[in-house]
Amino acid sequence: RAGDPDDIERGEFGYRRDDDGRIKWIGFWPRDCRTPILVPIAPQRLSNGHTWTLSGTEAAPTLSPSVNAVNIWHGWLRDGVACGRARPLQVHPDPAKWFSLGEPQVERLGDVDVLLMRKDPPFDTEYIYSTYILERAEDQGALVVNRPRGLRDMNEKVYTAWFPQCCAPTLITRDQGDMEAFLAEHGKVVCKPLHGMGGRSIFVIERGDKNMNVVFETLTEYGSRFAIVQRYIPEIVTGGDARVILVDGEPVPFALARIPSASDNRGNLAAGATGVTRPLDERDRFLAGQIGPRLAEQGMLFVGLDVIGGFVTESNVTSPTGIREIDK
Repeated sequence: RAGDPDDIERGEFGYRRDDDGRIKWIGFWPRDCRTPILVPIAPQRLSNGHTWTLSGTEAAPTLSPSVNAVNIWHGWLRDGVACGRARPLQVHPDPAKWFSLGEPQVERLGDVDVLLMRKDPPFDTEYIYSTYILERAEDQGALVVNRPRGLRDMNEKVYTAWFPQCCAPTLITRDQGDMEAFLAEHGKVVCKPLHGMGGRSIFVIERGDKNMNVVFETLTEYGSRFAIVQRYIPEIVTGGDARVILVDGEPVPFALARIPSASDNRGNLAAGATGVTRPLDERDRFLAGQIGPRLAEQGMLFVGLDVIGGFVTESNVTSPTGIREIDK
C-alpha cells in the first residue's frame, strides 16, 4: 500500500512527501527482513541516472540500519562462509563529493540485515561468481536484493520472453538471416546486445539500410553470439522510454519517461535523453500486474521495467535507476 514509511508493515511499501508535495522517502519492508528499508530521495541528480543512494546518515534513526559499501572484488568465500571487506558509507548533499568511505572491516555477509546488489552490467562470468558469494550470504541469514539465483536466471533482455503478451514482436537469435527476415517483416527494428546497459551498442535500422549487414555482424560477432531484435516502437519519440519501478512486485505510483534528444534514437539518460516524471497509466499497471507477482515470487524485490508505447522492452534487475529523477 502507499502510505507513510513509518507505518508500513511487513510485505508493504510506502512513500512520504515533503511540504511541497515532492516524494522525499520511499520505504519497503520485505517479508523476510528483520527491519524496513528506507531510501531517502535527495533533490540533486548525481550521475546521469546511474546512481541513487541509500544513506543511513540521512535516514530516520529509528528505522534505518548502518550502511556499508562492499565492492565485488572485496568479497570472498572461506570454508563456505561469505565474507566481505566493508567500509562505512556516508552520503553528502554535494555533487562534487557526494559520498565518503570509512576504514574497511571484515564482515560475515550472512550476519547483515540486507545486501543491496548494485553492480552494473556487463553480466559476465565474474558477475556470476559474485552471485555465488551472495547466495551463500543469503543461505546464512542475509536478505539479498535482488536474489542471486534470480540475477543469474533473469537476463534483463531475455526475460521479457516469459511475458509475450506484454511485449512488441521480439527475436532473440544469432542467425543473421533470421534477423534480416525479421527486419523485412517489420520495416524498422531496434537491435542490441544481451549484456549491455545505458544505451550502449543500440542500433535502429530500416528496411534497405546498407549498414544492416555490418550491424548484425557486429552484434552477433559473425554469428557467434546471441543478440535481440525488436520491432521499432515510434511512440518513443513523444512518450519516451518509461521506467516503471517495482518494489516487491508492486509499482511505485510514478514513472520516469526518458525522451530521446532530437539527434538520437535512445531513451537513456546516459545517452542524452530528458527525464519527465508522469503518473502511471492503466497500461503501466496492467504490465506491472502481469510481471510484478512473478518477480516477487522469485525474490526480485527491486526491479525497473522499461516501457515504450505500452510494451515492455526490458526488465532491469541488476541495478535499476530512476528514483532520484522521479522525485523531480
